[in-house]
Formats: sequence, structure tokens, C-alpha cells
Amino acid sequence: MKAAVLYEPGSRFVVEDVEVQEPKHGEVMVQVVAAGVCHSDLHVVRGKLKVPLPAILGHEGAGIVEMVGEGVTSVRKGDHVIPLWRLSCGRCEWCLGGRPALCDAAIQIRDTGRLADGTSRFRKGSAEIKHFAGVSTFASLSVMMEQSVVKIRKDIPLEKAALVGCGVITGVGAVVNAAKVRPGTSVAVFGTGGVGLNVIQGAALVGAEKIIAVDLLDNKLELAREMGATHGVNASKIDPVVRTKELTAGQGVDYAFEVVGLPETISQAVEVLRKRGVAVILGVTQRETTIPLETFPMLFQERTVMGSIYGSSRPRVDIPTLIDLYMAGKIKLDPLLTRTYPLEQINEAYDALERGETARSVVMFS
Repeated sequence: MKAAVLYEPGSRFVVEDVEVQEPKHGEVMVQVVAAGVCHSDLHVVRGKLKVPLPAILGHEGAGIVEMVGEGVTSVRKGDHVIPLWRLSCGRCEWCLGGRPALCDAAIQIRDTGRLADGTSRFRKGSAEIKHFAGVSTFASLSVMMEQSVVKIRKDIPLEKAALVGCGVITGVGAVVNAAKVRPGTSVAVFGTGGVGLNVIQGAALVGAEKIIAVDLLDNKLELAREMGATHGVNASKIDPVVRTKELTAGQGVDYAFEVVGLPETISQAVEVLRKRGVAVILGVTQRETTIPLETFPMLFQERTVMGSIYGSSRPRVDIPTLIDLYMAGKIKLDPLLTRTYPLEQINEAYDALERGETARSVVMFS
């Protein structure tokens, strides 16, 4: 099958033929139809996130079950599925407590690039090619654990469904599950890429009164308004902290979401909070990243700073719900899908992402 392989940080993807083995016990082979072009994979390409290489990247996508291994009961051949890039066991305290993204079961796959039995299903000649996040969606055929797929309805186009598995659930989930944004409140969103736009539409969905989008590019701020932002602030032209406070009569916002992953923007998200405000960090930083934190307002204004991974969601429940909301016209996916690319142009897709030209683009397998 065809796949995009990353051999070392700082290099380009190599699109080539890779051998894929049949699924073993508890595993599923998925024919990937669409794979999202996400910043998280770009962080691996740039060396910001370190994973075992060479590997087939890609963690956001949608496809059709091609084959199931022994013992698989939740899906069968022909089912439409979305891969889950944070595998969970379903039995630990985090899974049973409704926070499956915190389950430790994903750590082995993340750190080794292999499936649960300690081996990979991908080969290039005699060389092993690693899995990424247990799903590796930049391949026309991918093998993953049964726990890494969720069955979805068949009447949603798979290129739209692909967006739900990371960008949509992470952004909307952070609003609904992590921050628990209340109707009538004010929200600031630092970074209006694929995840930030979904924070914005999540805030609009729950009835936030004022939604302030902050970015460096006017074209992205225009799209943010289409997704529900009431105000746009171009941080390349004006201090976003000063402007956000001006827009809130000097009070600051009830909720701030940081979706960039830079110390500066994290600090700004904390600084724009009003009393009892909540800042949620979504942007991926390097492991050693720290920020200075002014403790006096944290104490005397009772501010909260928290993180959220995977939208603090229950993907097996929330992904089908989000798809139902899209099909009912309650959330938007169409404006998010800026471009589609064939697998052979995956490097061009990431070039466009870095230039800020796309909200979300999708690699399509024909």
C-alpha cells in the first residue's frame, strides 16, 4: 500500500510503497479514505515532538474497515470508522471516571511506535516502519487496535468526518468538558487554526455572548467570524491583551483558550482573565517549556489555569454526537475543510499549513 513515511526530524515525507501485515488478535485493518493535515504531525516533522522513527504519521482521519482480526466484536468489514489517537483500556480509574484520554494504555504505543504485542504491522523490505499514535492515517491501509476505532454513521462524507477525530472534538470538547463555558459569558481564543476555530464554534454553540478571536493573519480572523467569533484581534498590529480588555470594559474575559503552544500566548491567555477566569491550554509545547506566572492575581482574583487533551472528552460517546450535530446543522464542518490533496502532495499540504493558508486540509486516498 501507499504511505507517507517520515524518516527523520526536519526531513520531508517520503511517499512510497510499504508492506502492511494482516491484523492480529484484537486488531483492525482500516482502508483510510481521508486523513487530516494537523499541526501535531508538523510538530513531529519539526522535532518539537519526539517519536520513534521511521514512522507513518497521521492521527486524524476516517475510513472503512477492510479486515478484522480474531476477537474483534465492535466493528466488522464495511463499517465506517474514525481512528482514536489516544487508545484507552476502558477499565482504569481514568476511563471509568470519564477521562479516557488520560489512560496509561496509550503510553506504550506512543513511546514504542508499536502495537500492544510490541511489534509493528508495517515493513519496508526487511526494515520495520513504526506506527504513530496507534493509528497512522497517512497510509491507504492501516492496522490499529480495536480500541483505536469508533464506528460512525455511513451518511456523512468521510472527508468531513475525518475532521471530527481531532480538531473538532479537541476544540469543542475543551469548551464543553474542560472549561464548561456558561451561556452569556465572554471568551478569548488565542490561535485560530483548526482547533482554535472549533473552540470558537464550541463557545458559540453553548451561548457565549462575546467571543474574541486573536491571530496574526486577517484571513484567519475572517474565518473565525464565520465560525462564530464576535470580534477579531490581529496581534501583529495591536497588543491583544490591551485590546481584549478594551472589548470587555477593562474586566477581562471569563474564559481564555490558548491554541498556539508558545510561552508568550499562554501568558497572554492568563493575563486577559477577569476575576475567577479560567485559562485552558490546548497548544502543544515542547516538554521543557515553562512560563512565568504572576501569583498575586492568581490568588486574589481566584484565576484558574488548566490543560485539556483530546477535549477532555469521551471519544466513543462524543464523536458520534458531534457527527449527529453536524448532520442536524448545529455545528459547521464545511468551512473548516479548506483544501484537499492527494497523498503525493502531502508535503505541499504541510507547506500551506505553515503559511497559514488553510484552516484544515485533508489528504484523500483514491
